[in-house]
Amino acid sequence: MNTPDLTSAVWFKSTRSDSNGGQCVEVAKTDTGMAVRDSKNPTGSVLFFTPAEWDAFVGGVKDGEFDL
Repeated sequence: MNTPDLTSAVWFKSTRSDSNGGQCVEVAKTDTGMAVRDSKNPTGSVLFFTPAEWDAFVGGVKDGEFDL
């Protein structure tokens, strides 16, 4: 997969991010899927997900697959 151009990416973080001491990630929609980064290190590494991978992740979250 080619790395998407993120120069005009609009990053979002959860409205609940303030309640956990700033321990959060940000996501941005790209032309090829979704990008995820650490909100405390916006110039650091970015993970990229295809639409199918992102849908599987969101489905797992909704189903409680990652609940501790």
